[in-house]
Amino acid sequence: MRAQFFAVAALLCGLTDAVQVYILMGQSNMLGMAPLLDKKGENRGGYSLERAVTKDGSYQYLWDAKMNDWAVNPTVRNVGVAQSGNHTFGESRLQHNEWMTVNATVKSTLGPELGIGWTLGNASSEPILILKSCTGGRSLGWDLLPPGSPEQDFTDSTGKTYTYAGYHESPEKWVKGSTPKPIGWQAGEQYDGDTANAAYILAHLDQFYPGAKEYEIKGFFWWQGAKDAFETGLSTHYETNLVRLIKTLRTQFKAPNAKFVAGTLGQTVSNATTGNDGLIYKAIFAADGKSGKYPEFKGNVAGVYTHPYSMGGQAASHYGYDARTYMNVGQALGAKMVALLKADKDVTEVIV
Repeated sequence: MRAQFFAVAALLCGLTDAVQVYILMGQSNMLGMAPLLDKKGENRGGYSLERAVTKDGSYQYLWDAKMNDWAVNPTVRNVGVAQSGNHTFGESRLQHNEWMTVNATVKSTLGPELGIGWTLGNASSEPILILKSCTGGRSLGWDLLPPGSPEQDFTDSTGKTYTYAGYHESPEKWVKGSTPKPIGWQAGEQYDGDTANAAYILAHLDQFYPGAKEYEIKGFFWWQGAKDAFETGLSTHYETNLVRLIKTLRTQFKAPNAKFVAGTLGQTVSNATTGNDGLIYKAIFAADGKSGKYPEFKGNVAGVYTHPYSMGGQAASHYGYDARTYMNVGQALGAKMVALLKADKDVTEVIV
């Protein structure tokens, strides 16, 4: 009822400021796998958000003690959509479209969106739209490969060289020099669908942020890599693919100044130097603007080391379905975005 009240109020009053949009992409852990409510048979043995808040006293900003109910942020909108491949928005599943609150009506699990949304909302009085478009079991080097990506070769430990598909090629890989036999899926098919869904939502903005007429894409959040970590070829190419992803998203959404924040896999320890997880860790921090490897990313791309925020488990096993991991990571990702935005503001103020 409270969420409906705020929605009607916003619609009637209208908005004078452009909505600040943050697009969330990735695979299953970004999609959300931890239980919201402590409901028997639905929490998969995981640690629910309800338990963390009402029994442990954590994340108290999510609870309205006066109303004895979940708190609602009336300026932050939570929108989430999921679908497989490049189907149209009408064929997808709209999982959230409400003011930022704990809502298990359509989707009973959470990703990092609550931590991200509340962190951003608490740092700004601007209207904010958290727009999540993703699904599970997708790799950056295949399903989410961005447009323009060329074929890439990789030689495995046996000395055999494979060619990995470029954008809209199929299958995922083939022995170099052989003739590939396409399958019913192509490189970038999930990228196409996820970005098309996000574009649809932005094109119909007032259906998802009542009263809104304009928007500005302020940033992208990326938490992904579990599937790429299963294959050394994909992990080896992760840095190249991530850099292209950042550039392509900014171009496609006409947001050249949008910030980009990427989280590492939670099980990967700092400065990992071996294994596929380590390759993904190194790729994320190579793209971080502080590394200096990509000068154009200075001050606008940042990695977040998520291991300290994880309560245990692996990304591939969804961190034991522990809601605290998803909240902790979300808060850390949100805080990093706030820091990037604040640095911009501080520089502008000094110049002025």
